[in-house]
Amino acid sequence: MMDKVYETSNPPKVTEDGGFGEIRSQTHPPFSILTSTILFCAEIVAASVVAAGYSYSEDEAWMSLTIVFMLVPSIMVQLTLTFIHRDLGRDRPLILLMHLLQLGPLIRCVEALIVYCSMGREEEPYVSISRKKKLQGWGAAEEEEREVGHSLRRLATHRNAFKRTAVVQAFLGSTPQLTLQLYVSVLERNVPPARAVLMAMSLASTTYGALILNVLAIQIKYDDYKVCLSVPAFLCIVMWRCLEIATRVTVLVLFCSALKGWVTAVALGNLLALFLLPWIKFWRSGASLPKNVEKNFSWFGTITVLGSMTLLYSAINMFCWSAVQLNLSDRDLIDQSQNWGRLSLHYSIRLVENAALILLWYFYKEDVFEYICSPLLVVQLLVGYITAIFFMLLFYQYLHPCRFLFSHNVENYLACVCCRRCIKHRDDGRETAV
Repeated sequence: MMDKVYETSNPPKVTEDGGFGEIRSQTHPPFSILTSTILFCAEIVAASVVAAGYSYSEDEAWMSLTIVFMLVPSIMVQLTLTFIHRDLGRDRPLILLMHLLQLGPLIRCVEALIVYCSMGREEEPYVSISRKKKLQGWGAAEEEEREVGHSLRRLATHRNAFKRTAVVQAFLGSTPQLTLQLYVSVLERNVPPARAVLMAMSLASTTYGALILNVLAIQIKYDDYKVCLSVPAFLCIVMWRCLEIATRVTVLVLFCSALKGWVTAVALGNLLALFLLPWIKFWRSGASLPKNVEKNFSWFGTITVLGSMTLLYSAINMFCWSAVQLNLSDRDLIDQSQNWGRLSLHYSIRLVENAALILLWYFYKEDVFEYICSPLLVVQLLVGYITAIFFMLLFYQYLHPCRFLFSHNVENYLACVCCRRCIKHRDDGRETAV
């Protein structure tokens, strides 16, 4: 029997006192699922073509790394989809076969499209009622009721699964792939068309994954509200994330090309520090391991899942701000507080680190970089990262969909920091005068 979302017969009601209104159960086409699937397939195809080119030119090292950065995230994507849909305990041999063939996103996308197209064919009773608050402007909110049917719930499960896989693909595959291909291009001083396409696909996938992180962070923190990004907010996030990731990757590649012996120390130092930070906070809190990760998991399975999440968290923060913060002592594993201090500390450290790495490259660069204007490149990279910070501040101050719910915004935080410094300088001046 084909599925349909049950629709209420009453039209939307808007009350003056922020009352209660019923709306029709409607949903948008699964554009996010299509986008994730297209980026996944495009990057796999582009990486295969580039790996074949390396095989033809007998560059076995670059070919092996390209294949690794193609297959490892693909395997993680298949495991993520299987875990979210809980297919291991169900009799679905075709789905499991497609996952073994690394074609899981394709079959899941087709399944989601079938669910969406079948909605509205036949009636079905709703299985639950969802209540969300919709911000009208300047903090005013109206509560809406939505009746959720089987089809809508299945489609929501597909959307959530593809959001998670987009993040996994972006930061366990696309970002390392982009870094590798840019490094090879710098060494060879040549960018073939196939490699340029692969780098463009990797940058697009990483930017999209970072955009999904922002959306997930907002949805997790403001779970009671219906969140919709405006077009200016969407474009602002894209500019912020694209500039942040592109400048960060370029800085790391240039530093790697000049000081190859220090690459391992810098990369492993970043990953290890970011990996251990959530576990140190968890150890200091004295809490026990969360037991709601999966009811059928053993202690070892829970540790494995938490370790994988922490590895993904460290890979994200190595290249950009994660937006979602891990809290292993919390039952939801997510810190839902808006910590402006942590945000400012991250970007301050990254700006100083990027400046130090690019200056080290400038002083220790090889002769192959004489064909470019090195001082101009240094300035462009630093300005690019500062511009990314500017777009980030612009988003949180003026374009965040829930900015009216902030207890403190960016302007308040900066004013507070400036006031503290002024008071400190004034007190120091008084002590000196005395």
